[in-house]
Amino acid sequence: MSSDKVVLSEKEWKAKLTPFQYKVLREKGTERAFTGEYDKFFEDGIYVCAGCGAELYTAEQKFKSGCGWPAFYDNVKGAVKQYEDTSHGMTRTEIVCARCEGHLGHVFKGEGYKTPTNSRHCVNSCLLYTSPSPRDS
Repeated sequence: MSSDKVVLSEKEWKAKLTPFQYKVLREKGTERAFTGEYDKFFEDGIYVCAGCGAELYTAEQKFKSGCGWPAFYDNVKGAVKQYEDTSHGMTRTEIVCARCEGHLGHVFKGEGYKTPTNSRHCVNSCLLYTSPSPRDS
């Protein structure tokens, strides 16, 4: 997998993604809680960005948070960037794919989860899943 940045025009993104993926990844939308494909999915593999195929999270980093979205305590090193998000009258930390800048969700810290980082990457299910892990092949 190449680590080159992926830069497409809005027309190219719309052709590549489903309308829902486009809304989430390019327009910072979100899926409704408890509706995503990977909220309760806990099998081995790698979660990859729907926009560019970059490996974002491993199954080992996923945990049951009960928040209604897939939750990870950390990401694949260098795969995710964080930005301050002051939309909707609050301050949060937005997470995006480092390769294509696609919106993934938000990260919350200090919530008391018994994970190695005490962080929760709350991620929309518009990630693609590959199994087995390409690293295991």
